[in-house]
Amino acid sequence: MLKKPTDKTNMPSRHVTEGPSRAPHRSYFYAMGLGDEEIHQPFVGVATCWNEAAPCNISLNRQAQAVKLGVKQGNGTPREFTTITVTDGIAMGHEGMRSSLASREAIADTVELTMRGHCYDAIVGLAGCDKSLPGMMMAMIRLNTPSVFIYGGSILPGRLNGKDVTVQDVFEAVGEHQAGNMSDEALRTLERVACPSAGACGGQFTANTMACVSEAIGLALPNSAGAPAPYESRDHYSIASGQAVMNLLEKNIRARDIVTLESLQNAARVVACTGGSTNAGLHLPAMAHEAGIDFDLDDVCEIFRDTPYFVDLKPGGQYVAKDLYEAGGVPVIMKELRKAGLINEDCMTATGYSIGEEIDRVELEADGKVIYSIGEPLSKTGGVVGLKGNLAPEGAIVKVAGMSSQHQMFTGPARVFECEEDAFAAVQKREYKEGEVLVIRNEGPAGGPGMREMLATTAALSGQGMGKKVALITDGRFSGATRGFCVGHVGPEAAHGGPIALLQDGDVITLDAIKGEISVDLSDDELAERKANWKGPRETIYASGALWKYSQLVGSTRLGAVTHPGAKLEKHIYMDL
Repeated sequence: MLKKPTDKTNMPSRHVTEGPSRAPHRSYFYAMGLGDEEIHQPFVGVATCWNEAAPCNISLNRQAQAVKLGVKQGNGTPREFTTITVTDGIAMGHEGMRSSLASREAIADTVELTMRGHCYDAIVGLAGCDKSLPGMMMAMIRLNTPSVFIYGGSILPGRLNGKDVTVQDVFEAVGEHQAGNMSDEALRTLERVACPSAGACGGQFTANTMACVSEAIGLALPNSAGAPAPYESRDHYSIASGQAVMNLLEKNIRARDIVTLESLQNAARVVACTGGSTNAGLHLPAMAHEAGIDFDLDDVCEIFRDTPYFVDLKPGGQYVAKDLYEAGGVPVIMKELRKAGLINEDCMTATGYSIGEEIDRVELEADGKVIYSIGEPLSKTGGVVGLKGNLAPEGAIVKVAGMSSQHQMFTGPARVFECEEDAFAAVQKREYKEGEVLVIRNEGPAGGPGMREMLATTAALSGQGMGKKVALITDGRFSGATRGFCVGHVGPEAAHGGPIALLQDGDVITLDAIKGEISVDLSDDELAERKANWKGPRETIYASGALWKYSQLVGSTRLGAVTHPGAKLEKHIYMDL
C-alpha cells in the first residue's frame, strides 16, 4: 500500500525538496541514494558529537545508526551530521581547558547552522561529554524544532582491589603519588583499569548531571540516560528516540513547548537531590536564555536551597551512574520528588505525555541504598549551594554533597594566585598552609579566557589529605568530580573588575554554605579604594582566534556565560521561516 505523501507546506525542508525550482537540490539527494518517497518525507537531523577524542564520544556513531532506524520506522528521512566536542578529562590541567566552555557555544552554533543551512524539520541530538550535552540542547531550544535528546551513556566503573574506581580516583592519585604515598607502579596500575569502556565519566560529574537534566526537563525519553554506553540495550532507546521525534513532528510539539520555567525548575531539583555538578548552575541559565526565560544562578540556587539531597552518588557519595540505572534512574528520583510536592507535573515531555503521566507509570520505589527516601534524605538541603556577599555580589556556587555541616563553614586568610598553573605549582610544592583560602582568579569566561575547571588542583589537594583543611575560591569553574570546600563561579569575575580582582594575601575570607555567605573582611571604602587603584584586566596570550572572539562576546557567569542576545531579541523562529 502506498503511503500518503507528506504535506510539507509548513516544514522547513520544503525549501530544498519541493517544486520545479528545487530540481538541482533534489539531484544531490538522488546522488546519495535517496528515492522520491524519502526526498518528500520530513528530514530529521541526527546530530552527534562523535569523535576519537575520548571514550565519552566513541559509541555515538553506533547509536546514531539506531536513531536513524527509528526515524525511518516513523516515515522520516534521517540526515546524520557531526559536530565537535572538547572533552574535559583530556583538556584538564593545561591550556586546552580554555576550549571547553567555549565549545558549548560552538556546538550550539554549528548545530544551528547545519539545521538552518539544510532546512531539516526536526532533530535528534546525541552527546556524551560535559559541554556537548547543554550545547546540543541549547541548539534545540534556539531552533525551537521538534527535538529529542539522547545521552551516549556512562562509562562502566573500573575495578581495583575489589572496589569500583573512576577517573576521579586517578586525578586524586596524582596528588597521593606526588606526596609520596603512592608508588609509580600503583599509579600505573590504577590508570590502566580506571576507565574500562566507552562512555562518559561514571560519577555524578557534569556529563551525568546534564544527562539527568535532559530527562528531568523532558527533552529525553524516560530512563534513556541511564544505561551505560557499552550496553547494546542503548540501541533500543536510540530507536525509540527516532520514533519519538516523528511523533512530536506530527503533533507539532516543539522544544520550547517542553523547556519552560517549570521544567527548568524540575531539572534544577534533580541536580540538587543527586548532588550534581556545579556546572549545572551555568548550563541551566544558558538553556533558559535560548528560550527567552528568566532563570539565572540566583533562581537555580533558590531551588537548590530547599531541595533534599537523597541520591548517594560520587564524588560526594558512593555510587556511579550504572548503579543509579539499576536502581531505576531519574524516573524513580522524580517519583520521590513528587511525594514531597517538588515536581511540576504538567510539563510536556518528548514522549508527548506530561511528566506527571510518565511518573504514574513508574513502578519501582527508592532502594534505600543508591536512592534514599525523600522522607529520610542524606541532608535536608541540596547537594549544591549558592553563596553571595561582598566578595561575590553576583553570586558563587559550591558543591556540599557528602560534606558534614561542620565542614560547610570556613574562615581563613587569602593566598592569592593569578592563574591555575600558579596555584597547582604551589600545591605540588606544598607552598600553602592549613586554614588558608586559596584564591585562583583571572579564570572567568572572559578573563581566562574560557573559564577553566580546577580539577587538577583540587584533586592534588585531596590526594595530599588537605581537601578539608583548606578552602578554594575562583572565578573559574570546578569539575563535577571536585570535592572539598571549593567555591566556583565567583562573580563578577576578575576581568570585569569584581571584588575577587581586588583581594590581597592575608585578607580574611568567610565562607558559609549553611548561611549562603561569601565575604571578605574589608569595608566598602577599602574595596572602593582598591578598585580605584586596580590596573585593569590581566593581559592574556589570546589576542586572536576563537578564544579571543569568545572573550569579546561572553557575558556574565550568573546568566550562563552566553554569547548572543537569546530568544528575547529574536525576530523569527526557524521553524516558521
